[in-house]
Amino acid sequence: MTAFDGNRLNRIGDWMQSYIDTNRFAGASVLIAQGGHEVYYNDCGVRDTARATPWQRDTVARIYSMTKPITSVAIMMLAERGLFHLDAPVSDFIPAFRDMNCLVAGASSIDQVVPCATPTLHQLLTHTSGLSYAFNPGVLGEEMAAQKVEFRADGGDLAAACDRAASLPLAFAPGARWNYSIGIDILGRVVEVVSGKSLEQFFIDEIFNPLGMDETRFSVPAQARDRFAACYTPLAGDAFSVGKVEKATNSLRLIDGADKSSYFDATLQSGGGGLVGTIDDYLKFTEMMRTGGAGLIGPKTLEFMMRNHLGCDIASMGPDSFAEQPMEGMGFGLGGAVLLDPGRARAPGSVGDFSWGGMASTAFWIDPVFDMSVIFFTQLIPSSAYPARPQLKALIHGAMT
Repeated sequence: MTAFDGNRLNRIGDWMQSYIDTNRFAGASVLIAQGGHEVYYNDCGVRDTARATPWQRDTVARIYSMTKPITSVAIMMLAERGLFHLDAPVSDFIPAFRDMNCLVAGASSIDQVVPCATPTLHQLLTHTSGLSYAFNPGVLGEEMAAQKVEFRADGGDLAAACDRAASLPLAFAPGARWNYSIGIDILGRVVEVVSGKSLEQFFIDEIFNPLGMDETRFSVPAQARDRFAACYTPLAGDAFSVGKVEKATNSLRLIDGADKSSYFDATLQSGGGGLVGTIDDYLKFTEMMRTGGAGLIGPKTLEFMMRNHLGCDIASMGPDSFAEQPMEGMGFGLGGAVLLDPGRARAPGSVGDFSWGGMASTAFWIDPVFDMSVIFFTQLIPSSAYPARPQLKALIHGAMT
């Protein structure tokens, strides 16, 4: 097992503190485990600048799209029970997705469509379904924003949100391209339909309780409300305007407070981005995946999930969307990215690294070569604001001996 140079590991704390000192992050934490043992932990800064409450290990944060791997595991738990197969059309579970249309190439308006196939569960899992996000560029993203087709914590009923999404055309025919999307939110509803439980109850019964993830939920647990972090943005406009460079005069502009937030009583359970939790809770999840399922899901199923399902890297599939990881040298599995070529991705790593991040700049990766789980927590939207993720990877690989 690869060892770490303690002095070089300590560079991580200096790097984190530099982000705090320059008001890029309010607070942050990093947790590294290797072979099931913690090798590094550090936190710094505050979880709420107004109250100056310190960012500590038990801070509860919005993990946004780091919810996606959990929902993907839930889908695969049901699939390995023989309840459906991944080539099944999503309309088998959500009838509103029957009789789909997609935009014609070069469409300039939402009504320029042709009939197309219904996306399959596998296409939803791999972001090749033709669905999109409201913050993505293009005709569909703009229409989603206009109609508020979003899966936010205060968004109401999940089934109704899925039906609204199904009423719009797809950006392209399913399977034709890669486009980051609400597909995993749709799959959260599939979990509900197949299991007969709410998404959160399925998570609690099948994943959270068995793993001891007691403070990961769609609403901040009552006992953790005083530990919930505020969320900030360096942008002057909409914090979810990915790729925009209009900076605010305050690099830590508050957008969701620690005292009043829709996450205190979430009405919509977003399988694509709705969970809040602690860094130690998320380590329990990544370690379950790294070590072969902990009896919750089969190790061969996890191996299947963490291999590249695209046949190429993401960049080769013509994406014009935002993504939480690099696209060059990076494939995509079920619920997360798979590192194919560290050189093309322009960041150190092991071939086979499985990773993803969240819109508030959180990130994780599982390294199968060095038996390692790494988790980074902070609360700043958008996650593209600073290059913290590749910097952290460089620091960790630089500390290996």
